[in-house]
Amino acid sequence: MINTGDTAWVLISTALVILMTPAVGFFYGGMVRKKSILSTIMMCFAALFLISIQWVLFGYTLAFGTSHAGLIGGLNWLGLIGVGQAPNADYAATIPALAFMIFQAAFAIVTPSLIVGAFVERIKFSAFLLFTGIWATIVYDPVAHWVWGVGGWLRAMGALDFAGGTVVHVTAGFSALAIATIIGKRKGYGKDNMEPSNIPLVVLGAVLLWFGWFGFNGGSALAANGLAVSAFVVTNTAAAAAALVWMTLSWIHRRPSVLGVATGAVVGLVAITPASGFVSPLSAIVIGGVAAIISYYMIVLRMAVRIDESLDAFACHGMGGAWGSIATGIFASKAINSAGADGLLLGNPGLIWTQTFTVLVTAAFSFVATLIIAKVIDLVIGLRVSGNEELVGLDISQHAESV
Repeated sequence: MINTGDTAWVLISTALVILMTPAVGFFYGGMVRKKSILSTIMMCFAALFLISIQWVLFGYTLAFGTSHAGLIGGLNWLGLIGVGQAPNADYAATIPALAFMIFQAAFAIVTPSLIVGAFVERIKFSAFLLFTGIWATIVYDPVAHWVWGVGGWLRAMGALDFAGGTVVHVTAGFSALAIATIIGKRKGYGKDNMEPSNIPLVVLGAVLLWFGWFGFNGGSALAANGLAVSAFVVTNTAAAAAALVWMTLSWIHRRPSVLGVATGAVVGLVAITPASGFVSPLSAIVIGGVAAIISYYMIVLRMAVRIDESLDAFACHGMGGAWGSIATGIFASKAINSAGADGLLLGNPGLIWTQTFTVLVTAAFSFVATLIIAKVIDLVIGLRVSGNEELVGLDISQHAESV
């Protein structure tokens, strides 16, 4: 039976999550040089309209349709045939099936926008569009089915991912690392000044992400209930803890950085995502704080080995999501969510192994599949703009506009 309160909350949460995609554009846009701000925002905005159509046509059914050997959904909901105003008890018994569909669409939309950070300032817009459509179909949709789909093989193993730490952040982060190795470094990397051009824009993006994340995690309860409130509270707590720790680290090394605090908050949000429906606020402080340490020093390492994964989607989303997923295996409590499981601290060491295995499988699949997709696109149409186009900047060379 449809519950109007649950339906209203899920629709509000959907709007919040959809807002996160242009927020990623602002967050990333402020980090690039002035000549490529519009290009960066445009790629994130394009993910919004491109995946919205892909999800309706076939993405949703591949992720949530009738399972085929636990690996992929069938085509029974192709074009959303059979997905209507009545609830689907397998996924959400108190809201229309269409409400669940559009909520999940928002997750599918934001995930490829996170990968944009890997190839800003040097990718062809046409190559980006092709990559995004293929990646969503070959990487995101199957992994979503494995973890969230009825019959999915990782779900059947007992893997927990409340709001997408594995499905969204691990896939995006490890895919970002993969495509960065294929597309190569920006011209002048390590020599030219590549400092962020607009830190207030970064902060705006971070604030909008923090705001939208309440729908991301709280909405994943799929009901207006106590679990949604719990997820809401731990989301805010983890973000605050990570921002505080990141600020402290940057202060120890130099000065308390505005860019660092914004980045730290996002890392905390990433890390709490898989755990948000299973852990307490005190656990959230640990999860967010440790995530900041991991991601901070992963960025330091990335810079030391001179990999131009430009805006650190791997360090922030890949590693933050991986830690959050594994931490779920440590801190999860059935007292928070009876549909979950107890973790290591409550006497169930098996969960941490399940979570670790899920992270490793998802990371490996995402990385290898993305390498193949990127290499094929590079061979067929080329990933990079020309040297002159890169020097001019992607705003002018790809869109004939400038800020």
